Order: sequence, then C-alpha cells, then structure tokens
Amino acid sequence: MRHQCRVPLLGKPADQRKALLRSLTTELIRHGQIMTTKTRAKAVRSEVERMITLAKDGSLAARRRALGYMYDKQLVHSLFADVQSRYGNRNGGYTRITRTLRRRGDNAEMAIIELV
Repeated sequence: MRHQCRVPLLGKPADQRKALLRSLTTELIRHGQIMTTKTRAKAVRSEVERMITLAKDGSLAARRRALGYMYDKQLVHSLFADVQSRYGNRNGGYTRITRTLRRRGDNAEMAIIELV
C-alpha cells in the first residue's frame, strides 16, 4: 500500500520518471517557462527549486551535483552565474504554476510553470 507516500509516480517506471523530471527541469531553466500537465508541473517544481538553491550556494560540490542532474553543462554554468542577481534575497518560491485550459484530446489539466 502507498499510504502517506507523497512521491508523484506520473504513471511511469522509476528510470523514465527520473529522466522526465531531469528533462523538464533542464528545459524550464533554459526557457523560463514550459507548458505541461498540472501533475508534472507540481512534480518538477521541487526539482527546479533544488537546482536554484544549489546555484545560490555556489560551492564546487553544489556545482557538481547540479552538473550530475541537469543535461546541459553550459546551462548549469549560466545558472550559477546569474542566480545571485535574480534570486539572492528570495528564500524559496522560485516558480509559479498557472492553470490553463484542459488539453484537447484527453482533457488533461494543463498548467504553465515559470520561473519568478
């Protein structure tokens, strides 16, 4: 039984779920906002906030952890360079999820997740 288990499974095996979250995190940091389902947006929010918190730390160990998670090396370097000016005085809450119209075809709840 999965009582009290708060990990969103997203209907995928563990390896596919981790790859999906890594790619969504990379694309959100690259583009600033992405449109996805509401459940995926809520799942990727914690990963994006973890990457931004690592970038705010700025240590070599934090940079290596971010490089091990995100798919684009240059994007990690630009994130670490820009994060202090953008989020230096903010303690969490780096993303915003806005609900949009349901997807045509399967009527899934869609949302736009964006960096604040």
